[in-house]
Amino acid sequence: MNPRLAAANALASVLSGKASLNSSLPKQLDKVEARDKGLTQDLAFGTARWQPRLSALAERLLQKPFKTADRDVEALLLVGLYQLLYTRIPAHAAIGETVGAAEKLKKPWAKGLLNAVLRRAQREAQALLVEIDHDPMARTAHPRWLQKALKAFWPEHWEAICAANNAHPPLILRVNRRLGSRDEYLAELQRVGFEASACIFSRDGIVLAEACDVTTLPGFAEGRVSVQDEAAQLAADLLDLAPGQRVLDACCAPGGKTCHLLEAEPALSHVVAIDLEAKRLVRVKENLARLGLNAELIAADARDTDAWWDGKLFQRILLDAPCSATGVIRRHPDIKLTRQADDIPALATLQGELLNALWPTLEVGGVLLYATCSTLPTENTEVIEAFLARTPGARELDIAGQQGQQPPGLKQPHGRQLLAQEGGHDGFYYAKLIKIAAAPRA
Repeated sequence: MNPRLAAANALASVLSGKASLNSSLPKQLDKVEARDKGLTQDLAFGTARWQPRLSALAERLLQKPFKTADRDVEALLLVGLYQLLYTRIPAHAAIGETVGAAEKLKKPWAKGLLNAVLRRAQREAQALLVEIDHDPMARTAHPRWLQKALKAFWPEHWEAICAANNAHPPLILRVNRRLGSRDEYLAELQRVGFEASACIFSRDGIVLAEACDVTTLPGFAEGRVSVQDEAAQLAADLLDLAPGQRVLDACCAPGGKTCHLLEAEPALSHVVAIDLEAKRLVRVKENLARLGLNAELIAADARDTDAWWDGKLFQRILLDAPCSATGVIRRHPDIKLTRQADDIPALATLQGELLNALWPTLEVGGVLLYATCSTLPTENTEVIEAFLARTPGARELDIAGQQGQQPPGLKQPHGRQLLAQEGGHDGFYYAKLIKIAAAPRA
């Protein structure tokens, strides 16, 4: 299959609200030649990343908007515009190949429309973009609801957040401290020709100067390193793990943090890892197996403790709550297309319900670490504020930096917010709670 058509097919499902790229793109990648898989993925992800700006340009170039039934043509046009604006593909090739891909759509009119619009874009795009970019939605390539929310919550940082969201994310590794130190692994990387540096906040993190096939890294198959963003790596040390503890990792998939907990403290007595869907636990099981680690995996709704909890209290709980994922847009740019403003209050309600349900499973003196990959305070500090107000036995603990360093992120009324950094960590939020008393009996 033509890679442009494959990318457009994946995007059409996203534009129609039927799928994410994680679910739609793999099916399309199976249909293209091996040599075209990288191009297909770049076209799909790149077009999704810049879709708000590309759609604003398309609106100027079209005489009338596409019908709902023509999402495939719309997606193909956006793929064509992405090539013209953001890739080094020669314009004649971008236009010719994109127009040619329309033959498979069985819509005879599509070729003529795409050819005319893309050729006009080749001539007029730069002048039109000057006008379009007066609108911050188009300039930042963020949907209006999100652009306005970021500006309201982070007036001094919102444009930098948008720029980081639009940048390509770095490849960050987590060294398995059970099998060697970060300094040793950095030295080995240098010996075999990989340029890399230590992360600032994570004691196990390494940033590669250039992305690579991770299976070519020294000791990857043996579990010496894993791929995990620096912000996500902070959870293990923030939990203050100790030998003999019983630990719960709620909403655990794909299992990066589960594995890191076990690497950070090999003498934990038991780790229970829960996720809502059994199919998501397959990846967790694979990660554990590669690293030679063991945890009890349970497919269940973490809120339904009657269905999964054995009544034994936990000393530590990691709640990596479902969220808008607005802190990892650079890794999942279709979030711009799939998330809506109405999703946020519903997610905040779910996050509060998870806190309420899991708190009784924590022993007095135990610690719960609340985490999200969101940059919206509605899901973060406001959720913790509401929980503390209704939970007399809960107190917040300060989040300190590692080895005398400044703590990561920005201090909030509750917890700390990490904002996505170009070349650095993703957007993330942490709040650390201790249980000072059990709830009074009814």
